Amino acid sequence: MPDSPAEKTIERSTASPEQLSLPIARQACEEIALLLQAGEEQWEIVVSEPTIEVQQRIEIIQTLISAQSTERYGKLQQQAAKQLGISVRSLQRLVKRWREQGLSGLSKPPRVDHGASKISSEWQAFIVKTYREGNRGSRSLTPAQVVQRVRARAQELGVEDYPKRTTVYSILQPQIEKKQRKRSLGWRGDRLLITTREGIELAIEWSNQVWQCDHTKIDALVVDQVGEVLGRPWLTIVVDTYSRCIMGLHLGFDAPSAQVVGLALRHAILPKQYAVAYELQQVWDTYGLPQYLYTDGGKDFRSQQLEQVATELGIVLCLRRKPSDGGIVERPFGTFNREFFSSLPGYVSSNVETRSPKAEAEACFTLVELERLLVRYVVDHYNQRIDARMGDQSRIGRWEAGRMAQLPLLGERELDICLMRRDQRVVYRNGYLQFANLTYQGEHLAAYAGETVVLRYDPRDITTIWIYQLQGAKEVFLTRAHAQGLETEVLGYREAQALSRRIRAAGAAISSQSMLNEVREREEAIRNRSASLGEKRQRQKKRQPREVASAQPQAPAIPHSPQPTAAIQPCEPEAQISRYSDSDPPSAARVQPKKPVPYVRVYEDYDHLRREAKHW
Repeated sequence: MPDSPAEKTIERSTASPEQLSLPIARQACEEIALLLQAGEEQWEIVVSEPTIEVQQRIEIIQTLISAQSTERYGKLQQQAAKQLGISVRSLQRLVKRWREQGLSGLSKPPRVDHGASKISSEWQAFIVKTYREGNRGSRSLTPAQVVQRVRARAQELGVEDYPKRTTVYSILQPQIEKKQRKRSLGWRGDRLLITTREGIELAIEWSNQVWQCDHTKIDALVVDQVGEVLGRPWLTIVVDTYSRCIMGLHLGFDAPSAQVVGLALRHAILPKQYAVAYELQQVWDTYGLPQYLYTDGGKDFRSQQLEQVATELGIVLCLRRKPSDGGIVERPFGTFNREFFSSLPGYVSSNVETRSPKAEAEACFTLVELERLLVRYVVDHYNQRIDARMGDQSRIGRWEAGRMAQLPLLGERELDICLMRRDQRVVYRNGYLQFANLTYQGEHLAAYAGETVVLRYDPRDITTIWIYQLQGAKEVFLTRAHAQGLETEVLGYREAQALSRRIRAAGAAISSQSMLNEVREREEAIRNRSASLGEKRQRQKKRQPREVASAQPQAPAIPHSPQPTAAIQPCEPEAQISRYSDSDPPSAARVQPKKPVPYVRVYEDYDHLRREAKHW
């Protein structure tokens, strides 16, 4: 029976490699595919066209085989191995498989460990545990933040071989549903043009040329010093357009206003110095005066007060042409929420549907503590990072490279007049004044008793205020005043209001001492009272033997006589003699004991007495 066309095709495909050239192999594959499409499915053959890699190997091997038994075979063998990226020995094994197996011998065998993780189980457990703990309760941790924690863990252990970004993402793939979003890198290059509402184009060419300012309500809850939830504070930031560096910020409960913008500008303009408690690893070197302030058209940025401040400082106010022009200042808010606030207990999320019900119960940071953590994040992390638009330069590095040689430096007193919160009070006798239910005292204020003065304060900490005197239309600085009993504490204006409400609810009078006890000295007052009572008992015990001894004196001997003598009459009053008879002489049991003298504390002066009265 004659062979069918399919059998002839298969016979050609199974011929020896020396008899089968690349065109013949392709023709055989095409013929078998046509036969299968025609209906000859009884042949259990799986046919696929050779891949580009297999075709390349066939051509190289055929060239090498054609030069076999020649002088240049060894040189061609080395060139073929180099071209395929393998060793000469691997090439020899490949030729052997080609002779024995044909086309199937040229394909790479699959790896046994293909798809298996190549990192240790300890690293896998650490990555999964970090992600799960970071997304517990109201917190939210992204895979990118897990990568940072893996890098930090490797630095602690001193190892250089640790899971990189791709490996971490592949391990976390079963834990999360990865959502990919296209990100626009925005502007990249050496020049940037921004357009004002009036149509003026500003070319950004150096640092501190154009600052941008905006507000947002952060997605984290803040508590007071006794743990009661105060709410979500507002965050105001000032960003340098040239470098994208954070120049200054303000965190507080006051709604956006010209005064809040002034506080943020004050922080951005002045050089920044922080205490050791902030634990900063880097220095926040940004300061100076901007040439332009580029903002949206909100009422706080169009107020008369901000215009006066800008005029006095020499800043030109500019409004955006459209909302989309504010991406430079609005983008950091999303970064803060994603990388910083979402990792804190008390994170509430901007989406009400995904908000954790445990947020209020887990909230534990006060405004001062949150501000301390935020400053550290901005200084040590955000400003030190390389912006995608900057290439290989960090934000703080670009600001330093683009700043002027000599930046103008203003004093705090000049900025106090322009930028701090303002109020008026009357000075009482002895140099006292009342503000926010606190009593303040400052040096030389007694000379201004009865006069109305202007006080300026920072709502984040009202334990210290600045006093000014009105002289016509000008304010002259007098002195600082400190809240009595709170000189070493930090108390915000909102926290002081919350303390006042609790004290009123308890039916107690509001004073500096009562608020001090609420904040700091509750247990100390109890210890002082116990110690005072103990001293009083000891003094009473020391006086008791003397009082008993004086209450039991030895009675003098009185001669028994029916008639009292004249010598005795001057010593015994008539009323006392009439009480005794001859048969009942006076004795020690009938003598009345002396009453104990009450303990009276002597105070040195009136102020000492007043302080003790307030303390108790």
